[in-house]
Amino acid sequence: MDTARKAAAHAYAPYSQFRVGAALLFDDGTVVTGCNVENVSYGLTSCAERNALFRAISESGADRKIVAIAVTNLNGEPSSPCGACRQVLSEFTAPDAVISFPGENGLETLPFNDLLPFQFHLHSH
Repeated sequence: MDTARKAAAHAYAPYSQFRVGAALLFDDGTVVTGCNVENVSYGLTSCAERNALFRAISESGADRKIVAIAVTNLNGEPSSPCGACRQVLSEFTAPDAVISFPGENGLETLPFNDLLPFQFHLHSH
């Protein structure tokens, strides 16, 4: 969570003032961070979780699996990942991956699959 909080300090959030950071721990022990980057065209804003994942892939490829995810914000508000981030992350998480984020009653930590129980997957025939 400390690493995610440090990433949130770099967020570009002049419109919402909602600064989010994410830290992804991969199965090889590396940690990759990301922060949210807003845009005046709100639909083009990019979330911290996806920015961290895309950074990880662009730097080291897509062969690793995420084993733990930490998401936080500098606003002290509950903030689980959005649906788009949940789906994108699901393609790269290990089966037993865990996620931590600020919830309504403090820090929530749970299996990632509990956060997105019906992930969309293509199955080859």
